[in-house]
Amino acid sequence: MLLGMTLLFSAISSSVAIATQIHVPFLVYLIGLVGLLFGIHKARNSALALPLTFAFTGFIGFCTGPVIGAYLSLPNGPELVASAMGTTALVFFGLSGYVLTTKKDFSFLGGFLFAGIMVAFVTTLIALGMSYFFQYSIPGLHLAISAIMVLLLSGYILYDTSNIINGGETNYVMATVSLYINIWFLFMNLLHLFGFMSGDD
Repeated sequence: MLLGMTLLFSAISSSVAIATQIHVPFLVYLIGLVGLLFGIHKARNSALALPLTFAFTGFIGFCTGPVIGAYLSLPNGPELVASAMGTTALVFFGLSGYVLTTKKDFSFLGGFLFAGIMVAFVTTLIALGMSYFFQYSIPGLHLAISAIMVLLLSGYILYDTSNIINGGETNYVMATVSLYINIWFLFMNLLHLFGFMSGDD
């Protein structure tokens, strides 16, 4: 239930950002993301955990709202967003259902997935820096990063669901935040991929 509420709150926050056309600078987004995640981790066993969780999910929804709005403004935008949402739901329920059914332990994926995310994150920062400071971009790099992120986030759905089922993660707030991150960023990366494949990105 908490996961559904956080996703709904993010969707509402995104709608507000789309309506107001407020764009959050990337550095502010990055600092807010890390700061709120750190706060949730520190307060995970206190009453402050829930408010911080909604602040975190609302913040992400608001910051990514303009990106979603840009896709919605395209001629086939609503179809792109709906396709990304549907595929995200299919991937999440399919992979989670597999773990729930088999009870398989995917904890062995942890190190590989973390390393992959770090490489993708650093590559993204380098690409953004090259684009901002030198007006240079590598064709297809952002597309490749999105494709890799889809695979990594799908792996994290297996990993996090397995942790929850097999007792590796017993804190419901941290479990919710982990799954939320997987779902929301899987959706955003799928949206980028679908936009590119349709020729609108």
